[in-house]
This record gives sequence, C-alpha cells and structure tokens, in this order.
Amino acid sequence: MWDYTDKVKEHFLNPRNVGVIENADGVGEVGSIACGDALTLYLKLDANDRIEDAKFQTFGCASAIASSSALTEMLKGKTLAEAEKITNDDIAQYLGGLPKEKMHCSVMGREALEKAISCYRGEPEKQIEGEIVCECFGVTDRDIERVVEENHLASIEDVTDYIKAGGGCGKCHDSIQEILDSIHGVRRPVVKPAVQMTNLQKIKLIEETLEREINPSLKKDAGRIELVDVDGERVIVKLGGTCATCKSSQITLKHYVEAKLRELVTPELVVEEVN
Repeated sequence: MWDYTDKVKEHFLNPRNVGVIENADGVGEVGSIACGDALTLYLKLDANDRIEDAKFQTFGCASAIASSSALTEMLKGKTLAEAEKITNDDIAQYLGGLPKEKMHCSVMGREALEKAISCYRGEPEKQIEGEIVCECFGVTDRDIERVVEENHLASIEDVTDYIKAGGGCGKCHDSIQEILDSIHGVRRPVVKPAVQMTNLQKIKLIEETLEREINPSLKKDAGRIELVDVDGERVIVKLGGTCATCKSSQITLKHYVEAKLRELVTPELVVEEVN
C-alpha cells in the first residue's frame, strides 16, 4: 500500500474547489476515463489577468483528486505569468510529496493548467507532437522526452510512474528504453544467455527474468505471474492478482511476457497459461 501524506489525505477527503465555472475564461481537459484518469480545470480571471477562481472535475484515484484540489488552491490569486511557472513537482511538494507510482497525477494537473491558459489566450489546440510510442495510453516520444528531461527520470518504471507509458501491454518498453538511452547517453545492460544452456540453467534464467523484468511492471496494477513448469521450450505460467481476471491477459502474455523471455532467455520460448 502506498504511503500518503496527511495533506494528500486531507485534500482527497475534503477536496477544495470541486465543480464547474460557468462562462470560464479558460478550460483545460486532459486524460480520459478509458485510461483511468481524467481532469477538467476551469479558470476565471479578473481585469488584471489574475486568477480569481479555479475549479476542477476529475475522475481518478485519491492522488488525482488531491493533486487537482491542491492545484486550484495554488492558482488562486496568481497572475498568468506566475501560474505558468507551476510544475508537477510544485504540486507534489505542496502536498508533502506523492508516491512515485502516482506522480502522473501531478503531471496531469500541470498539463491541464497549460491547456487552460492556452484556451484563455485563444491559442489553437496543440497538435500531437512526435510519434505514438505507447499505444495503450496514447503517449508520444516527445511526451516521454519532456518528462524524462524535466524530472531526471532514469528507468522505464520511472516513466510509467509519471505518464503511464509502458504500464499496459509492455510492447513499448524497448522504445522507451531507447529514448532513455538517447537522453542519458548510456545503455542498459542486456542479459545474454549462454550459447548452450542446460534445462536447469534455462529455468533459473526464466525465474530471474520474471522476477527482475516482468513482475515489477505487473505489480504496478496489482498483478503477478508465477512459473509453474518448463517443458522443453514451453514455459507454463499461472497468472495472479488482477492479471488473473484481466480481459487483456492473453495480450500481456504474448506481447510482453513471451516477448521479454524470448529476448532475454532464448527466442524459441512459448508461454502458456495454466488455469
């Protein structure tokens, strides 16, 4: 269970400024209910371009509600120039910190603010920049580059925590790693199997790959995978937690688990689920 600060709990249980501002001067919408988090931010400004009121509506977890509530409190009384300087780290710090797995909630707040300010200025909605890397959550390479550089992220897990990319089927992990490598100028070492492996060596490498590379990603959504048996090139596994009932479990098995085992163990492996 994540460790929430008292301030996060307070803003979740007693959120400030929930609602809609009729005839708002600026409106920013980000996320989608299909992806699990959505936020609409409303701004009302006075004659001096100072934020007179800010309200929000959100669909999401406790951190999403708390981050949205905190953002509206931070915005009131600020000029647009001052509001533009607010970062996702500022939102998290205002709340006394957020679990790293929930930092994407503060990023969502920052993005909604940017859109609301653009709306007020009458600027055309920005077109999607870059190429889609994570199809599950519609995240582009430019989005990943920005969050990595701004927050000094170092791993795929960090990227997932901040913008969810890589938290679905896992097919984009290699692309995310390439972006990280390009920014940091380093490459993550890849485990190379021995040319000839005994069955015992193969089983051990499969177990290590499941625990080191695969289960950490699945655990983010309360899922897990257990090795049941290895029969030649057949890897028999059992899904647990949310993975056991997920409609996309077979996609995860083939496009993520099997692909990762083929990459790090041997390309002939076939993953099968046992009930």
